[in-house]
Amino acid sequence: MSEMRKVQRTPGGTFFVCIPKAWAKRYGLKRGDIVAVSETSDDRLLIDPKHGVEPSPRTITLRPRPYLSREIVGKYLLGFDIIRVEAERRISFEVREIVKKAVSRLIGLEIVEEDYSGIVLQCLLDPSGFPPEKILRRGYAIAAGMHRDVVNALVDGDLHLAKSVIARDDEVNRLYFLLVRILRTVIQNPSLSEKLGVRQIECLDYRLVASLVEAIGDECARAALKTVELKGAKLSEDLKKLLVDFHTACFETHENALKAFFTGDIGLAERVRDMREKIEKIFIDIEKVARAQSLDVVPQILTVASFLRQIYEHSVDIADLVMPKKI
Repeated sequence: MSEMRKVQRTPGGTFFVCIPKAWAKRYGLKRGDIVAVSETSDDRLLIDPKHGVEPSPRTITLRPRPYLSREIVGKYLLGFDIIRVEAERRISFEVREIVKKAVSRLIGLEIVEEDYSGIVLQCLLDPSGFPPEKILRRGYAIAAGMHRDVVNALVDGDLHLAKSVIARDDEVNRLYFLLVRILRTVIQNPSLSEKLGVRQIECLDYRLVASLVEAIGDECARAALKTVELKGAKLSEDLKKLLVDFHTACFETHENALKAFFTGDIGLAERVRDMREKIEKIFIDIEKVARAQSLDVVPQILTVASFLRQIYEHSVDIADLVMPKKI
């Protein structure tokens, strides 16, 4: 709960505000102690009583039980630095494999200690070195590459390329988890937002856009799975052209949506919505032409087209989050 304080002024012209007594006692402040005062990008002042003090690592202990993997991921996302997995007696081989698999999904998390009854995981990342925009751009670059390749794999019947698209989805997920961890850390440490160039109020938008980029990667992976099921089946030239046109239109929308999000370009965001009529027309044409193919491949082709159309819907959702940048 906020407290109202009156701004006062000394005879010499210095402005000052008294800090709450209870707050000062909580941090052991006394006369003559130094606190850090910094101004944020949204014109607020932050008072830090622990400036220059290395924060203690956040630690939590988990027990081997069902859904251990989800618990590890959850604690990672909440910003815990050290996660201990401890058993009453001996940790089984199956539990160790679950822990190792969970660690492989999370950037920066490593096994630093291990014995018969416990495993210690530690996140070795410094949050100040990972700006959210940089992580989001990297995740999008991978998802965009997956989009290009899955259509090429479908048109060319390239099963190897389709399988590589599926494999890349794990990296998009890893970057998404990393970004969520960083954003939650920023919310808990306001001073970090200045170092990373993201305001706290922007954290929610970044989280939503990151989840949509991750969803685009998922749609590409699903489309790649259906492409593998086709086993290199040959498509008609008319259908190939329509699929390429559809890919081009959908790719343009998420490219413009991300560009609009980073720049605050409302006009560019609106162009994403304006593409709906074109997207729907090509999709209907694909449905018509696909039915002339062998009945064995029609379901897979239409499913892939549906996944691509869903990518457009994710692009619209990203565009809806675009706000003008503060002048």
